[in-house]
Amino acid sequence: MKNFLFLLILLFSCGPQERVPKEAFDDVQRNNEVKRITEVAILQEAMVWGDSITKEAQAQLTAQLLQAIESNGPAGAIDFCKVNALPILKFVESKHAVTLRRASYQPRNPVDTPNEEELPLLEAYAYNVENNIPSDPSIQKIEQGEVLLYTKPILLANSLCLSCHGDPKKDIAPETSAKLKELYPEDPATGYILGDLRGMWALRLPKKEVVKRL
Repeated sequence: MKNFLFLLILLFSCGPQERVPKEAFDDVQRNNEVKRITEVAILQEAMVWGDSITKEAQAQLTAQLLQAIESNGPAGAIDFCKVNALPILKFVESKHAVTLRRASYQPRNPVDTPNEEELPLLEAYAYNVENNIPSDPSIQKIEQGEVLLYTKPILLANSLCLSCHGDPKKDIAPETSAKLKELYPEDPATGYILGDLRGMWALRLPKKEVVKRL
């Protein structure tokens, strides 16, 4: 607003022969519009966008995994996940110009080990699950507020997941166990029961891209 008043003063002080370009007024107006976007609105939009992106990624992973299970059984689906899970997430990343990953205490793939920003959030979700407290998505400001970290818990809610992540003695078939030992000799991602916390989505949204959506 101060810039706008300054331009008005400049306009009248310059006399009729000197005019402030219309583009300058347009720039001030655009700047004022950006300033009117509150932090609350930005965080709300980040939450909406984060929900949308993680649902899209989960839907793609689930659909293609089910197709792999139908074609080759749970053991074949392990091959599919090892080769295709990360590229699916990379495709969603590139589509939206964001950074998307899954983090877990017991990662089948070491790249899913939580980093220092993610670990406290994963611990909070684990506490909530252990104490029957609802776990909702959250937004954190990181990198001096220029990036918004959206996280959402991943719960083991489908009995089909137990065929690869359940109790090796009763849930996982021998051929699936053999495939896991072949591809992941030190696999820690078994022994889960329904309702357990498998991990969380960790989605980094550039703040400027969130503002553009508003």
